[in-house]
Amino acid sequence: MKLDATDLRYISSDEFRVLTAVEMGSKNHEVVPTVLIAQISGLRNGGVNKLIGSLAKRNLVAKVQNSKYDGYRLTYGGYDFLAMRAMSKRDTMHSVGNQIGVGKESDIYIVADTEGQEMVLKLHRLGRISFRAIKEKRDYLGKRKSASWMYMSRLAAQKEWAFMKVLHEHGFPVPRPIDQARHCILMEFIDAYPLRQIAEVPSPGKLYSTLMDLIVRFAHAGLIHGDFNEFNILIRRESGVPIVIDFPQMVSTSHENAEWYFNRDVECIRTFFRRTFRYESALYPRFKSTLSEDGVATGEFRLDVMVAASGFKQKDMKMLEEYMEAVKSDGSDSEEEESEEESSDEEDQDEEAAPVDEENDDEEAVPAKEDEDDETSSQRPLSRSPPRSRAGSISLEASAASLTLNSVKEIVSADLSKSRLQQKRKYHSKRGAQRAGRSQGSKAKQDTRVKLDSSGVWD
Repeated sequence: MKLDATDLRYISSDEFRVLTAVEMGSKNHEVVPTVLIAQISGLRNGGVNKLIGSLAKRNLVAKVQNSKYDGYRLTYGGYDFLAMRAMSKRDTMHSVGNQIGVGKESDIYIVADTEGQEMVLKLHRLGRISFRAIKEKRDYLGKRKSASWMYMSRLAAQKEWAFMKVLHEHGFPVPRPIDQARHCILMEFIDAYPLRQIAEVPSPGKLYSTLMDLIVRFAHAGLIHGDFNEFNILIRRESGVPIVIDFPQMVSTSHENAEWYFNRDVECIRTFFRRTFRYESALYPRFKSTLSEDGVATGEFRLDVMVAASGFKQKDMKMLEEYMEAVKSDGSDSEEEESEEESSDEEDQDEEAAPVDEENDDEEAVPAKEDEDDETSSQRPLSRSPPRSRAGSISLEASAASLTLNSVKEIVSADLSKSRLQQKRKYHSKRGAQRAGRSQGSKAKQDTRVKLDSSGVWD
């Protein structure tokens, strides 16, 4: 969705209050009921309906069709307005300009403050069309099924803000962070070109060495960029100094796949220089030699530990990492999961078809002759459950001698009465039948009058 900030100046305070109420209701409702919006906003019900209609015309909220109740959901346009209003109240952003970049997970705009100083506004847009099918197949949030893509975008913005802030404070070549609200990040504007747009440099070897030193410097501080390539590296127009951007996928060097991420960053730079500048060097950093023998960063400070304690919760970071991994994975994993579920269902059916007595699980194996007797005894139609112990089992001849005609009749009658009682509970357990005292069934079954059957003969 393209940002249109034209109507931002015309939105009243009551409309922003209703918009905030829709955002708060979205925490537990995919479609927020109109009654709940009026309750959270604290406005009159009729006034809320008028304000919601005005917001819907501007595509800040959307009415969901075929819903079980009257409700609305928050759109990315409304979420953008809430974030920009929060920044404007803090006097960090005053005006919005043109769009200068677009990606699969974010949009980039030029903005300015009250003094006309240009800045960059990054809006995270997780959940575009290419990711919707993945969200339907997989559950990234565990038991939280009502969470939306906007919540994931907010987590990504919070994580990138935390990394950018701590990296800038420790002198890394990253943009200066200015402000953050919801899914938006405000940073300084840098007069630079993306590395992918540069076809020739004065000294490819010097730039190659600088980028490899950055990777090693990140690792010494306990961090791995995770997406260190020509798309996320800017080259300043005047000095030619590289600037690193895009940090939501950053991981710690203590991550279980840290070596794989490190080697991928190194290989991306080597491949780009080989294809674009025809430059290839035999020297490149290794993960094991960069870190200590125990796999711990060798720097004086651990930025990964500082970021985890900077306000971005460990639970949120783990949740976002699982989401990013699921987005990058192939769809073949879902097919394997489905086949595993089918096989597990078959195993469950087999276990249900042949239940095992829990008390006999730890007993020793019996000789083969006794096993044959057990197999023949299990063919008896009158045995309802397996014996509790092997010592108390009897042979087929002894059981046949003990069964008389009267005992067989008693067992059969007991089974029939039990099955009839189960059927009665299954089909005649409605409250209406219980209140009327019709425990024997319906009125047709209770009718004792003589009836004429289909053949015309009186019963």
